[in-house]
Amino acid sequence: MVYQILNPAGVCGVFCQLIQPKLDLILKRVRIVKKMFVGNLPSDASEDTINTLFSEFGKVRSIRLVSDVFTGKCKGFGFIEMEGHEARAAIEGLNGRTIGGKLLQVRYDDPRASAKRKHKR
Repeated sequence: MVYQILNPAGVCGVFCQLIQPKLDLILKRVRIVKKMFVGNLPSDASEDTINTLFSEFGKVRSIRLVSDVFTGKCKGFGFIEMEGHEARAAIEGLNGRTIGGKLLQVRYDDPRASAKRKHKR
């Protein structure tokens, strides 16, 4: 796809075959994926239910729900990755929505804030 843009005449040859994987890698890096924190989840929440919930706003790149080691139930929070504009729409649409009798907390994950919390202990 990319080599067609770079070489619209269709004359590609070996050179384009060599650079195509590198161009695809560059394009993947250009897409800005945002990590969001989702809190106040019900204990019966699963990756499928959260994926369905967030898919209304775009493609979910990854989901990681934190679960109890012994029971396997959700501890009430997790992390979701989506592209920037989709993540913004999900935050606006889901923050404060009631799920399972609880108000969801959805915001961008701030790794600096979590690092500060770890050092205060």
